[in-house]
Amino acid sequence: MINTDFLVIGGGVIGVNIARITKRRHPDARVVLLEKEPGCGRHASGRNSGVLHAGFYYTPDSLKARFTRMGNIAMTEYCRDRGIRINTCGKLVVARDEADLPQMDELLKRGRANGVPLDELSEADAKAVEPRVKTCGRALYSPTTASVDPSEVMQRMSEDAVREGVEIHTGVSYLTAGRDAVMTSSGRYGAGYVINAAGLYADKIAKDFGFSEYYSILPFKGLYLYSDEPQGAIRTNIYPVPDLRNPFLGVHYTLTVNNDVKIGPTAIPVLWREQYRGLENFSPMEFFEIVYRQLGLFASSNFDFKKLAMEEIRKHSRARMAELASVLVEGVDPSRYRRWAKPGIRAQLLDHRTKKLEMDFVIEGDARSLHILNAVSPAFTCSLPFSEHVCDQIDRLLH
Repeated sequence: MINTDFLVIGGGVIGVNIARITKRRHPDARVVLLEKEPGCGRHASGRNSGVLHAGFYYTPDSLKARFTRMGNIAMTEYCRDRGIRINTCGKLVVARDEADLPQMDELLKRGRANGVPLDELSEADAKAVEPRVKTCGRALYSPTTASVDPSEVMQRMSEDAVREGVEIHTGVSYLTAGRDAVMTSSGRYGAGYVINAAGLYADKIAKDFGFSEYYSILPFKGLYLYSDEPQGAIRTNIYPVPDLRNPFLGVHYTLTVNNDVKIGPTAIPVLWREQYRGLENFSPMEFFEIVYRQLGLFASSNFDFKKLAMEEIRKHSRARMAELASVLVEGVDPSRYRRWAKPGIRAQLLDHRTKKLEMDFVIEGDARSLHILNAVSPAFTCSLPFSEHVCDQIDRLLH
């Protein structure tokens, strides 16, 4: 049996940074991170849009509001300090019609309450930022929104973790928890404290420790579609005013760190947790569990799951994606949108009591273990301050 003081399960951006901070706070402790893949960041942390969000979407009383604003600053500094590429291209939020304007006003209000730089622009000013943009009357501009390559960031953070004294055990899958040890595909790990940052499987692991009683993960697939237009065809990220009742931002234009253009993402319900392509990673048990949950939401949910699912499934069509993008930008040629990006899957938490998708971070724990049940988007942006917050929670539980 391998004995360790702190055992972190999950090598995504949250798990890696919790391990780093734990080692920094407890330099004499043995900190081990388990990752079932050959390397860290192979799922959501390496497959997300790469956008560093500013923090104006979220209500001021939410953890997301605080950690997105702080995380945008911290991640930008991290990338610059380590020479990681970053594209400080900003973001326009546009109104498709007059019905969007009250929600745009709400975003401006939230941005100011959250202390986030946010400019209100006329239609002419918006076109000065991006000549091809389409908006109804006015727009918002976020100067601190930026783009990175999440795989580059994860590679550097993993290297930092090892250099700082964290042991990363890759190719090791969690199996179950016993009275005084965690059973894995590589044997038993005795852990003084267990930290569950397992993303798509966080709820299942939490249940082994007596948590996540009212919650389950509902997975959604995010797909982006690349344009073959030349670099510089679009100058900034362009987003529609979102429906603030759900955690998805709608189809938008994203600039990569290379100034390539992509549109998306989708939020397509999937039938097992790692259903990236076809029957890849198929699990009969997960299939029946998730289909049962989805059928329940078709019958009754507080966010019209049936309508959401039908609309998102249509986005498997390149033509449909281009049609939605054409609402935001002039001169969209559907034939130029051909190549799908690597798919990602969002681990979205569902509260069974309310049949509601959780919009904020959810953490449960005690003096033996702590479980990050909902590291909801934009968790990548939030990762550095959120990981500090998690470690604060652990220190309180241990003392």
